[in-house]
Amino acid sequence: MPAAPPEHADDQARPTFLVALRNAFFTGLFLLAPLGVTILVLNFLLDNIGAPAGKVFFGWLTNRLPDAANYLVSLISMLIVMALITLLGFASRYLFGRWLFVHAEGLILRVPGLSLVYRGTKQIVDTFRSQKKAVFQKVVLVEFPRPGAYALGFLTSTAAGEVRARLGAGMVNVFVPTTPNPTSGFLVICPAQDVIELEMSVGDGMKMIISGGAVVPTPHAAAVAAKELLPS
Repeated sequence: MPAAPPEHADDQARPTFLVALRNAFFTGLFLLAPLGVTILVLNFLLDNIGAPAGKVFFGWLTNRLPDAANYLVSLISMLIVMALITLLGFASRYLFGRWLFVHAEGLILRVPGLSLVYRGTKQIVDTFRSQKKAVFQKVVLVEFPRPGAYALGFLTSTAAGEVRARLGAGMVNVFVPTTPNPTSGFLVICPAQDVIELEMSVGDGMKMIISGGAVVPTPHAAAVAAKELLPS
């Protein structure tokens, strides 16, 4: 006589099915995430650049078109703005373009209030343009927020100015981003000998931070070879 099936077989299969369903959902979500972010960025650019520019370039036409056509007009207008910005960059290299830019800048600086905003923004832009090397030089490990706990950060520069005068030479600036949003973080000023430099690229380090450590880059080939040469 065949044995009766276990009483709780259905109860055991049901949680397994739910786990598989949950895993499939998150797998699909991760696959669609890059496309979703791309669409969000494109919509942001179209709403904030394409749509206003479309009213300037094709204002006489947008009121007569359906919504789908207005979306295309916004896309074309955004491309026109990008082309004009590129032409401005080329024109600034030549004498007439420089002359025109200097006079336009002079007019802006004569406007109260607007000149203050323009000067502050220009100083920030000029600071980044003057950097001949990348802002993030190396991926490093630094003890943060307490001794014995390490955080992944980016070496930005050697401490200078008043910080160097107060703390002495040999101090470095390390930017420690937050996870999963790397646009905010902490500036850690510490001795250079307390910083552990890593072989991974800045891009790999950023991926690791954004993923919360889930994405771990493969070791650099040179680092692996050096480790193999060390005596066991």
